[in-house]
Amino acid sequence: MASEKLFGVHATALQLRSQRMMMLASNIANAATPNYKARDLDFSKALDLARQGGSTEGAVLYRVPVQSSLDGNTVEMATEQTAFAENALAYRSSLSFLSGRVNTLTRAIKGE
Repeated sequence: MASEKLFGVHATALQLRSQRMMMLASNIANAATPNYKARDLDFSKALDLARQGGSTEGAVLYRVPVQSSLDGNTVEMATEQTAFAENALAYRSSLSFLSGRVNTLTRAIKGE
């Protein structure tokens, strides 16, 4: 991939982190929905699949709750909020790296 040559694995990681953030946000939004099954993305597996050019669907997992709820919902807010915060931090790290890389390339193109 051309973008991987320029940006390393961070471009792919940023896309996957964004996908995972949407999943976790959906889990949080559906915390009170009966029979809602919380999902998450196995980031390492998804990254491997994406780098091989495959679909990341095989990296989507359903969360197994520590304590089951009476309405069949598997969302546990503490788990989801922690995963969301960790993912947001990793997203920001990849974004910072990419931003620095783009700035470096821009300066190189300008001859600075």
